[in-house]
Amino acid sequence: MTVYFLQVSKQMKLWDMLQSGGALMIPLGLLFVVALFFFFERYIAIKKAAKLDDNFMKIIRDHIATGNISAAKTTTKNTDNPVARIIDKGIQRMGKPIDAIERSMESVARLEMYNLERNLSVLSVISRAAPIFGFVGTLAGLMQLFFDINTTGEFVLNTIAGGLYVKLVTSITGLVIGLLTFLGFSFLHTQIDKTANKMEVAAADFLDIIQDTNNA
Repeated sequence: MTVYFLQVSKQMKLWDMLQSGGALMIPLGLLFVVALFFFFERYIAIKKAAKLDDNFMKIIRDHIATGNISAAKTTTKNTDNPVARIIDKGIQRMGKPIDAIERSMESVARLEMYNLERNLSVLSVISRAAPIFGFVGTLAGLMQLFFDINTTGEFVLNTIAGGLYVKLVTSITGLVIGLLTFLGFSFLHTQIDKTANKMEVAAADFLDIIQDTNNA
């Protein structure tokens, strides 16, 4: 029982451990907050962009096949989605050569991809910067530790071990933040790729619809 209480007393609480990291824990904390903000901001935007009625292209096909172009335009205008905006541009260019229609749709697709990927670079930077901040904190702490040893002349193993333990906190924190941010960045990129695939499929379907209409 006595040993158990001794072990508990030696354990450091998470909050105390984070506080022992020093001043560089502040920018690390700020980086983590910024990463969380941009992750959820992008996640909500990407999730919204991925929502599309499964019958959207069928509705567009039916309207164009019956010559009801105004209804097709209304459908795209009332749908807040990258795919709908790409198809809307294609409808606006109907009557022009297929190549011209395709180029116009590609321009809109590039703009939509830019909007989806906006601020992702922030997550990429944080995933690289956080570990570096952590290492800087550890190195600064080690320099201070060895400076104190050199100044006082005291070389006690327990003191050195305790000092090293504390100085490693910033490195561990930076690595954890960097890893979590990288995983979030990769997840969002995967979702964007899925949305991009939907845009490509819809654009190809629309061009097929136009060609079928011209050949009819």
